[in-house]
Amino acid sequence: MAELRWNPLLGDWVMIASHRQERPQMPKDWCPFCPGSGRVPDGYDVLEYDNDFPALMQNPPAPDDVETSLYKVSPAYGKCEVILYSPNHTITLPELEVEHIKKLVDLWSERFTALKRDERIKYIFIFENRGEVVGVTMPHPHGQIYGYSWVPLKIKRELELSRRHYEDTGQCLICRITEEEYDFKKRIIMENDHFVTYLPFFTEYPYGVFISAKRHVGTIDEFTPEERQAFAEILKYTTGTLDALFDYKFPYMMCMHQLPVNGEEDFSDCYHFHVEFYPPMRSRDKQKFNASSETGAWAPCNTTSPEEKAEELRRAYEKFKEKMGRVSR
Repeated sequence: MAELRWNPLLGDWVMIASHRQERPQMPKDWCPFCPGSGRVPDGYDVLEYDNDFPALMQNPPAPDDVETSLYKVSPAYGKCEVILYSPNHTITLPELEVEHIKKLVDLWSERFTALKRDERIKYIFIFENRGEVVGVTMPHPHGQIYGYSWVPLKIKRELELSRRHYEDTGQCLICRITEEEYDFKKRIIMENDHFVTYLPFFTEYPYGVFISAKRHVGTIDEFTPEERQAFAEILKYTTGTLDALFDYKFPYMMCMHQLPVNGEEDFSDCYHFHVEFYPPMRSRDKQKFNASSETGAWAPCNTTSPEEKAEELRRAYEKFKEKMGRVSR
């Protein structure tokens, strides 16, 4: 079964994808993403791979006959892609060279451009789940891209509030948030010529950093060559900083928020590209769980001080930079 079901309480679609239960737990001695598996080329640097168990498809089956006047169903139209970061089965994003990550940025951009040509796709979501604690069953370094036939509710809410802020102030909300962080200074973790990483004032997660583009740019395929290089660099150092916190491969969810595509409303004045991280750890060995308040009422509670955690992150950033300096010598 693969279909969309309408939630009338929230005004949003739910993906029903029962076939994804059949996803295998891969044996330790075989990986479909490794050269020699027969599933990928024997030689590649980065690679797009169509998801074997997609929740969304460009040729979806007809939905089950369960629709009523209240409960709507729709075909699970869209696209689910896997983006392979490297042929190396055990390497991780911060362990890749910046020039290699630049190839990954180029591939993300190429796939964004390709997917938006499908006028039925309305939102393109690039993300990475890292670590077993967030449900990863495939350790080979990879991320994913979902092309949705609607704008998901969280993104829709961000866009609506950004539009309202723009109408009130004439300013992009993401630009204003970044300005506030620069004015305060203490939550800024790192920056380069084109991007800045900070722990936002309102973070729900102890280490939930954002990466924001300094230029008001809507989507990854609008990056200049210099911005692509700078984005590759700050991705390496941001994820490496998380690893340096406690000297292990830090789990996270990395989510790129961009403008919608193929829509009737233009949000390009009021919203722009940024990356949101959701790392589930609140200390070296303690996980932050979203329990009843967070899940049932959408009332998040961060039990740590963002300013104190930002200081931790800056120390971890200096530690990672020192490590990279030793490696390059």
